[in-house]
Amino acid sequence: MKSNKIYQVSTLQALALGYTKPVVTVEELLQNGDIGLGTFEDVDGEMIILDDVCYQAKPDGAVVRTNDSHGVPFAVAGSVTGGKKVQMGEMKDIEAIKMELTMIIDEDFSLNSIHIARIDGWFEVIHARAGAPYHSQHVSLKDILSKTQKDFCFEKLYGTLVCVYYPDYMDGINASGWHMHFLSKDRKLGGHVFEATMTSGECLIQKIDRIEIQLPMDPAFDIYSLKEASKDEIKEVEQGNN
Repeated sequence: MKSNKIYQVSTLQALALGYTKPVVTVEELLQNGDIGLGTFEDVDGEMIILDDVCYQAKPDGAVVRTNDSHGVPFAVAGSVTGGKKVQMGEMKDIEAIKMELTMIIDEDFSLNSIHIARIDGWFEVIHARAGAPYHSQHVSLKDILSKTQKDFCFEKLYGTLVCVYYPDYMDGINASGWHMHFLSKDRKLGGHVFEATMTSGECLIQKIDRIEIQLPMDPAFDIYSLKEASKDEIKEVEQGNN
């Protein structure tokens, strides 16, 4: 049986507490997956990996292709090749999209497993965000984004939602539930999504049975009290606007 791995850089707890130093490079990350999401050194924008290419969403929603040497403090990468295909209809908001995805994995009794999905479709609205770089030590992600985050809205466009699901018992290693980033078909617009209205789409979803976590080698990582990361702050940041 083929094994499907997800590769994760650091932990969300570390990022939430302000560990934003590079752990791997984009080149190293892409060796472990062709689809994924994350951020860059000093929380410099939002990362979208799609079709084996890494993109960076800027604070105005514009997207650029990143170079291989770019530093990565937190990310996940995997593959949806060979995954389950599902047609999706009109979805009024992001909660409806998340519920539909959850129902898909629940049909296969897979709520305790990690999943990666891509939804290619038409969107009436994408409400997203990205931050500018903020060099710091031990400044929380919430406080960084409160200084640098910019929100933006895209309307009536075709693109892809990159979606990652972690089960509740892995909360802290990553955010439990669904986490979504968007990339337009022309690869010019994108960001961390906290609201969306979809007209129609096609979902390709892959169940993951193995996780590999690359922890930082930097001694400074070991001074963080990761259990002290606030779940409420993580949830607030994940849901979008501070």
